[in-house]
Amino acid sequence: MLFDIIPENFFHPLAAPGKLVYWECICRLFAVTNRQLSFGVERDVLVDELQFYFDSAMAAQMPEEELDPGDGMALADSGDMTGGMNSRDKANFILRRLERYGWISVDTDHSYVQRVNFRDYAVQVMKTLLAISEEKRTEYQGYIYTIYSLARAGLENPGIGLLQIVENTDALITGLKSLNANIKRYIDELTKHSTVAEIMDALLNDYYTNVVDKAYHRLLTSDNVSKFRPEILERLESNSRSVRFLNKAAGEIAELREISEEEAREEVLSMLHEVIDAFRQMDEILSEINKKNTRYQRAAINRARFLLSSGEDVRGQLKDILIYLNERITEKKLDYNAVYELEEMDRLIKLFSWEYLDTDSLYAPVEGKKEFIPEVMESFEANEELREEKRRRMEEKLARILSPEKINAYVKDMLGDRQVMAASEFPVSEGDTFIRLIYIRLYGQRKNMDYTLELKNMAEKCGFRFRDFLIRRKEGR
Repeated sequence: MLFDIIPENFFHPLAAPGKLVYWECICRLFAVTNRQLSFGVERDVLVDELQFYFDSAMAAQMPEEELDPGDGMALADSGDMTGGMNSRDKANFILRRLERYGWISVDTDHSYVQRVNFRDYAVQVMKTLLAISEEKRTEYQGYIYTIYSLARAGLENPGIGLLQIVENTDALITGLKSLNANIKRYIDELTKHSTVAEIMDALLNDYYTNVVDKAYHRLLTSDNVSKFRPEILERLESNSRSVRFLNKAAGEIAELREISEEEAREEVLSMLHEVIDAFRQMDEILSEINKKNTRYQRAAINRARFLLSSGEDVRGQLKDILIYLNERITEKKLDYNAVYELEEMDRLIKLFSWEYLDTDSLYAPVEGKKEFIPEVMESFEANEELREEKRRRMEEKLARILSPEKINAYVKDMLGDRQVMAASEFPVSEGDTFIRLIYIRLYGQRKNMDYTLELKNMAEKCGFRFRDFLIRRKEGR
């Protein structure tokens, strides 16, 4: 059970009113202990480190309810407990609290010097929390290459190698699931952006920097699973049929886990099939990641186009109404389900649905009274002029679609003989030229385009404010 290992109040510092102080102090202590190669850090060294923190102007304030006299603290004769503690008192207070909550242990060596260590489970928790706070991304290539290398290795230590393969496969699948969930988080947060600038910043800067460039792009190129998967599957399936491999691996597993060789053999086969199934089914999660990536980009562009569109038609008026309601809800900090609490709703708009049709309905159903007499329908050929007209309209619609090929040709035409050109030099005020600029930025991430992008500072032109970028022609294109 978890709390047989971790104390019940272990997570109190991260949920207490003074969680910010606790977290910053824990991070400082963890950094100091990680730098030491000896067994533990002297308590006075850690007290000095925390004292320096509390003396700084950037230190967070500990709420008074966290500073109780139950720790044997010698406080000043004042009702203000915070004011009655100097920075060294606070440092000692934090250390005693962390020891009480099971984060650290304090031991006294033969020289009667107190030394502090983080407990083993606290070290694991801290590494995970630091990875979350620093938004560290999974390096898929490391996991895939390790699995590939271990699968090709000989029979020197097959059991230990198999355990490493299982561990790295689990980390790889977990990383892919995290990437999938991360893209979903961006899709969910898209509705929080109320302006085109916020949407474009979230898409082109935040999303491309933290998701596409760091993980998704490498997953499709250098970290592509398909480059290594065939040989990995071939080697593992061959091992599952090799009596020599199974016997040697089972012997190592049986010795490590203190079980019988028969049980170890079953476990080896189970681990091999588990990894094989994981690699075979990996296409499903990769396909889901691709779909969500496409969905996010399409949703961002559609929302931006919706906010850019304006007019006096019904769509434009409804857009203005919804924007106004959103501003009022945000101003009054209302839940979206409580929108009818706004007084303006009764006068502005009312949407409702009828559950059944009656005499008071908006629509009176037509009651047929005539007898239906079937008649023969004569076939006729469609008017050729009507066909041509529909064909012409369809071609015009297709011509307006800004495909990668059209954007590529547009960039070539704008560059002319130049090798590089700033986006702010492109026209943005005529027709859909600003939309073209957005697609240039989007498609510039693709490998098959004839140009590359280099981000610059913010620019403003013709009422549009955007992050400028250089469009550079690729060599030989």
